[in-house]
Amino acid sequence: MSVAAAWSAAAAALLALCAADLVAPPRIRLPSLTPGLLLRLATRAVSLVGTDRLAPPRSLAERVVAAGSPGGLCVRDWTALKCGAAIVALVAGGLASGSLPGRLGVLVVPAAAAAGFVLPDFWLARTARARADAAMRELPGMLDLLRVTIAAGRSPLAAMGLVGERFDGPLAAEWRAAAAQVALGVPGGVALETVGRRVPIAGVRAFVDTLVFAGQAGVSLTDALVEQAAAARHEHRRQIRERAARAGPKMQLVVALVLVPSVMLTLAAVLAAEFTTMGTGFDY
Repeated sequence: MSVAAAWSAAAAALLALCAADLVAPPRIRLPSLTPGLLLRLATRAVSLVGTDRLAPPRSLAERVVAAGSPGGLCVRDWTALKCGAAIVALVAGGLASGSLPGRLGVLVVPAAAAAGFVLPDFWLARTARARADAAMRELPGMLDLLRVTIAAGRSPLAAMGLVGERFDGPLAAEWRAAAAQVALGVPGGVALETVGRRVPIAGVRAFVDTLVFAGQAGVSLTDALVEQAAAARHEHRRQIRERAARAGPKMQLVVALVLVPSVMLTLAAVLAAEFTTMGTGFDY
C-alpha cells in the first residue's frame, strides 16, 4: 500500500505542476478540461521524467497521421503517452500480483506493462481504420460533385474546398484543409500530398496522383474523375462483400464458444436435478 501511495502522490504532483504551467499567467482565460487537454496533461507529466527523449518509430508517425492526429498530439506526445500507460499498467500489475497464486503474479507484471505500452497502438489503428472506412464511403459522391464543380469553371483545389463544405466526413475535412492551405500560399502539390498521407487509402492516393499529373500536364480531369468514382464505388461494394463474408465465421465462433456451452450446461443442470430427485446417488 505504501508503494501505491507513493506512486499516487508522485503522479498527482506531476499533474499539478503541468496544470500550473499550462494555466500560468499571463493567460487570462482558463482552458476547459477537454479530452485533448487531459491527454496533453498526461503526456506532459510523462515527458517530465524524460520519456520525450525517446525516438518514436516511423510507423508510429504514419499511424498518428492516418488517425487524424487525435487530441492534437504529435508523435512524441504519443510516445510519452505509451510509456506512461506502460508505467501505470506496471504499477497496477504489481499491486494485483500479490493476490495471485504461485508464479502467476511474476508473469502478470511484465505482461501488464507490455499491454499498457501497446494499447495506444491498437486504439490508433482502430481510429485510422474508421477514418479510412468513412472516407471510402463518401469518396464516390465527392468525386462526382467535384467533376461537376470543375466543369462549371472552378479550379481543382478551389472546387475541393467547395465540395468539402457539402460533406461532414474526414475526407471532406481534409479537402477543406487543402483548399485553405492553397489559399494561404501553400503549393497545390504539397497540399494534395498531405491529403494522401492523412487518408492513406487507394482511392484517395489515385485521386491525388491524378490531380498532380493533371496540374503538371494540363490535361482534362473529367474522364479521369468519372473512372475514379466508378472504381471507388466498386471498391466500396467489394469491401462490403468481404465484411459480410467475414461476419459468418465470426457468428459461428460465437455460437461455438458461447451458445453451445451454455446449452450444454443447461442440459447438464436439468439432468443433474432429475437424477438427484430420483435418488440415484447424485445428492450429497
